[in-house]
Amino acid sequence: MFKGIYKVYFLGIGGIGMSALARWFRHEGYPVAGYDKTPSPLTEALEKEGMMISFEDSTVEIPFDFTTNPDEVLVVWTPAIPKDSLLLNFFQAHYQIKKRSEVLGMITREFYTIAVAGTHGKTSTSSLVAHLLKSAGKPVAAFLGGITQNYNSNLILPGKSKEQTLVVVEADEFDRSFLRLSPNEAVVTSADPDHLDIYGDEATILEGFRDFIKLLDKKGKLYIQTHAHYRLGENLSTSAAIREYGLRSSGIHAENIIAKPGLFLFDYIGAKVQIKGLELHIPGFHNVENALAAIAIAVDHGVTEEQIRAGVKSFKGVKRRFEIHSAAAGHIYIDDYAHHPEEIKACLSSVRAMYPTQRLTVIFQPHLFTRTRDFAEGFSESLSLADEVLLLDIYPARELPIPGVDSAMLLDGILAAKKLVLQKAQVMDYLEDSRPEVLVTLGAGDIDRLVPGIAAWMDSRAKQDES
Repeated sequence: MFKGIYKVYFLGIGGIGMSALARWFRHEGYPVAGYDKTPSPLTEALEKEGMMISFEDSTVEIPFDFTTNPDEVLVVWTPAIPKDSLLLNFFQAHYQIKKRSEVLGMITREFYTIAVAGTHGKTSTSSLVAHLLKSAGKPVAAFLGGITQNYNSNLILPGKSKEQTLVVVEADEFDRSFLRLSPNEAVVTSADPDHLDIYGDEATILEGFRDFIKLLDKKGKLYIQTHAHYRLGENLSTSAAIREYGLRSSGIHAENIIAKPGLFLFDYIGAKVQIKGLELHIPGFHNVENALAAIAIAVDHGVTEEQIRAGVKSFKGVKRRFEIHSAAAGHIYIDDYAHHPEEIKACLSSVRAMYPTQRLTVIFQPHLFTRTRDFAEGFSESLSLADEVLLLDIYPARELPIPGVDSAMLLDGILAAKKLVLQKAQVMDYLEDSRPEVLVTLGAGDIDRLVPGIAAWMDSRAKQDES
């Protein structure tokens, strides 16, 4: 598969998808080095695992062993790296260089692959698919878009089973990366408009998902969420078996859903199997729906009812996906990666169901100027589910500012009783004064840097009130 390659260098090694690949190559015995813009807990973990990482965009920082025989080095890069990067331009001129999606695609051609796509829900769903199979003793390798709580990693590796390894991959629609995969089975959790800076319009991103489905093995299976199926149309160009799922689907669906603080109970109703009284400790109606797809796949791979029940109950979720940091009465704190109006709506609707009588405060950091501009009305509508909304400045990621586009443009459309724009440095003082009962932080930028401090503050408040 990688004939003649003896070392691998990653440009943007600290990215969640890149680091999973880096870990896979390291596990396979390759020396691994890389560059990233800034240190992070993830790059620190990779360094402890034996990878050499620099944070200077300079060719001087490339380890000597990676410069002596360029033909033996594979360079993997992510489109998040700026086009004027000195390292990117150097490697493009002198080395074999491939996008992350190309390399992941090469891996999927060698293994039986389950690819999970969707504008939202793919990280939680792929993680649960991998966990149900892994906990049932199946040989699984999984490349995930988040850090699983059960395995404390974005990479799951198979054991020593002689069975054929099943590869679970998160199929990312950004930059059309998922079109490089070779799936035997696929999940489409959602097909809402997003990444319009890449696709241009809603019709084009929907066509991207249809093209992804065309890649399915002819004898494969497609698990598709009800609304996504409606949006993509009935006449999908695939001979794979299509299995529709959803909370209220006529196909695979859930019944008797009960929302409780910290968990959801539900019954799985499938064509072959019905499993009653499942206990899911990653709360949220959207997570129940994600679990339906994962359970259906597990059933089709011979996982027993008892194993599924135990696997669903033991799944701890993914960091920053409805992650509950404090559950004390009156001191609830939940953090979520949601950065699209539909994701925010799903998260806050579930929080409301769990804590219907308590005051809900939300801190949201918009991600990308283009996304904020394109979905401003949707953001305002979904954030209106809260009683109090605090907006941080837009996290630019790969973008330059757009005149007239900022967080304040969302305020007029938000119906919450209290709403304002805050700087990150003001957050802790504001929380100290306002004393929220249920607090939710949302966003895909660097809002995660605030989470440890907020969690510690909320925990200390709970202990003070107990005493």
